[in-house]
Amino acid sequence: MSMTVPDTNVRAATWFHVHLISDSTGETLSNLLKATAARFETAKPLEHVASLVRSHVQLDKVLARIEQAPGLVMYTIVDPGLRRRLEVKCAELQVPAISVLDPLLNAFADYLGLEQTLRAGAQYDLDEDYFRRIAAVDYTLAHDDGQLTWDLEAAEVVLVGVSRTSKTPTCMYLAHRGIKAANVPLVPTSPHPPELETLRNPLVVGLTASPLRLSQIRQSRLTNLAAEQDVSSYSDETAVREEIMKAKRLFAKHGWPVIDVTKRSVEETAAKILTLLSARRGGDINQA
Repeated sequence: MSMTVPDTNVRAATWFHVHLISDSTGETLSNLLKATAARFETAKPLEHVASLVRSHVQLDKVLARIEQAPGLVMYTIVDPGLRRRLEVKCAELQVPAISVLDPLLNAFADYLGLEQTLRAGAQYDLDEDYFRRIAAVDYTLAHDDGQLTWDLEAAEVVLVGVSRTSKTPTCMYLAHRGIKAANVPLVPTSPHPPELETLRNPLVVGLTASPLRLSQIRQSRLTNLAAEQDVSSYSDETAVREEIMKAKRLFAKHGWPVIDVTKRSVEETAAKILTLLSARRGGDINQA
């Protein structure tokens, strides 16, 4: 009779309650929790989200939930009275309550010598930055996958690459950061748009990846689409390698910066592009 030996390297997950309490959307708290929990391999937070908490009645319900499921409390609340009630209750329950933005806000106030605004959700005002992001998303959607190439000069970033190098998701991520981004696919059977040769305003970036990885991604896509795999070299590794080499020659010809996305997430690729864009603008990071 065989016996299964437990893997001593496998560690049990640590589940814990986390209450995210915000007088705004709570998006900041969610992002911070995700980033922090990722640093602890076995940490598995059970999220309890309470957004738009701006009255004592709403806070009563939140406090009741914390009492029922004690755990870490992360909050972004401007109103002093609500903050105080939350902090007192957490102290009674002996659970940590963290005002996650306080260190940043205090540092900004000390450095700038300015007072903080006490208005919840101030970052979501319909200001110039908001409308810039909306315009960027509209532009990016209209210029996805080689559309409207005659209008590429209006872009801030143009991504160029063969199929499945994450051009579209990277452009959309940039658009939500307020960057007008377009992308142009390089297709083996068609010449690239001539407009690419004469662009002056946009930052043109070439995206590439390892032939093996691209071949695997394309094979998976063909399978999902139930495509006839024997009628196309779309996923053939040799053909993919030739595509990539041809693309690299184009990038080198024009001196475009190149990013290998093989082991990069969309966020990491976008961060690299924003760094390149900032450097091109002479360090002006306000637009990025």
